[in-house]
Amino acid sequence: MGKEKKAKVNRMGLRLKFSLIVSFVGICIAVALVLMGTNLMEDTIIHLYTDQGYKVAQTAVDFFTDEEIERYADLADRYIKGEVEREELDAVSQEPRYVEVKQLIRNLRKEMDANDIFICVYDVDMLKNYDQELDEKGEWTPIYYIMDCYHTEEEDFMFGDASAVVLEYLDTLIKSNDAGKRPSEFIVTDTQFGHNTTAILPIIVNDKTIAFCYVETPMKILESNKKMFVTQLGILTAVVTVILLIISIFLIVRLMIRHIVYVAQEADRFTSDNSVITHKLSEIKTHDEIQVLAENLLKLEIGINEYIDNLTKVTAEKERIGAELNVATQIQADMLPRIFPAFPERKEFDLYASMDPAKEVGGDFYDFFLIDDDHIGLVMADVSGKGVPAALFMVIAKTLIKNRAQIGGSPSEVLAYANEQLCEGNDAELFVTVWLGIIQISTGKGLAANAGHEHPVIRRAGGEYELVKYRHSPAVATMEGIKFREHEFELNPGDSLYVYTDGVPEATNSNEEMYGTDRMLAALNRNPDASPEEALKTVKDDISEFVGEAPQFDDITMLGFSYFGK
Repeated sequence: MGKEKKAKVNRMGLRLKFSLIVSFVGICIAVALVLMGTNLMEDTIIHLYTDQGYKVAQTAVDFFTDEEIERYADLADRYIKGEVEREELDAVSQEPRYVEVKQLIRNLRKEMDANDIFICVYDVDMLKNYDQELDEKGEWTPIYYIMDCYHTEEEDFMFGDASAVVLEYLDTLIKSNDAGKRPSEFIVTDTQFGHNTTAILPIIVNDKTIAFCYVETPMKILESNKKMFVTQLGILTAVVTVILLIISIFLIVRLMIRHIVYVAQEADRFTSDNSVITHKLSEIKTHDEIQVLAENLLKLEIGINEYIDNLTKVTAEKERIGAELNVATQIQADMLPRIFPAFPERKEFDLYASMDPAKEVGGDFYDFFLIDDDHIGLVMADVSGKGVPAALFMVIAKTLIKNRAQIGGSPSEVLAYANEQLCEGNDAELFVTVWLGIIQISTGKGLAANAGHEHPVIRRAGGEYELVKYRHSPAVATMEGIKFREHEFELNPGDSLYVYTDGVPEATNSNEEMYGTDRMLAALNRNPDASPEEALKTVKDDISEFVGEAPQFDDITMLGFSYFGK
């Protein structure tokens, strides 16, 4: 009974969610259609009003003869330049012909129900050099009126009056003045006075722009009809959307959701009791992706039962392998010297080493051992590959190098011997990079061989850690008969040596950036007088901070050696 109730809740929940999503999408589409329709209506009306404004402007200009408008524009231009006085402009504005044309334009404004019709010229230099400071003081006035017809005569600008420019029009005016053409864009304002459109018509005489005619028209149709248009369009869209939504929801629920609900019920039953497979999913025949889903779910149920049986066996085997890997990890760790101080009775030097494997077992190894009372051997090596194969190769390489070094001989002789032994039967084609150094404890003189390994780092007493770069030999076990180069060095009291594997500079963070030797040297030089143990801990902490949450891909192995002398 409980299962049936749960399945019913799931079925209703899916239908409700789908209905809400479809309804939301439908509402969004309806709103978008209303907005698009409203914008289309506004654009159409704006175009009509703007075209009408240019026709009114052309009619107003036609009231003048070319000689009259040219005379008025010339007077205004000379007035701007200071060549005539205001009294001369006032006298012209009283002439019968000027008064007659102004009355004609005023009648035109009333008949066409325009807010304002005016004719003007510009102080071109001022127009093209906007001065914000003068504008804020009210002194930036590039417009000079030839004739102005506003709502009332008391509000009209007189011939020669100056005014500012609406900054939104500035670029348009400059372009139209230079080109002698009417502006290509429609200039529309939406202020406290409602929607208005402004037409700006250049007045051209003898192929020269001498003045401009402005016509500002209120868009009353837009203001009065917009609300009614939006209401009607919204109602129509809502009705159509609701009808389509009801039909869509019904069809989709009928053809899709009920089958999906059945698949969900079967999945729920199987999670509660996977011991019985009903095969009812094979009865769904929709011939689409839902049928594919049902068939695949049935296959999945069968596969899960088979997987559970196999998983029990695999888990037992994995636990056995895990236990063996833990033993291998411990064995490998025990093979590396881990007791520090390593030689507490020797005061001539101090050393410390560490190895952090990337997997349960690794291919890196370090070693240090006394060859005799006056010589110590230091080894830092990295086997190619990871995991158990690398660990097994590491055990053999470590044993060969240590045993041969303790017999006696130079680093090159030791590596040559190990190379010949490791090349025999190396079907896995593994190899190992090795830095081997033998130091005479009484004098600090050393001899090292570098078989494809990282450059060592040395710090002189009172100085900083620096890389010691020289040519390397090939890695051990790459080919038979290799002769390994040797490099002489000398440690003075207070000097330190630091060797490492490529897991240090190649540690990578989540941004695919490598740690690098520069960061390594910077970490070592934060406290160059630190003991080997403290120096290695500083580098390890710095790597951990740099890498962050990124996984460790390579073993990180380091060895520090400080020489004190006698």
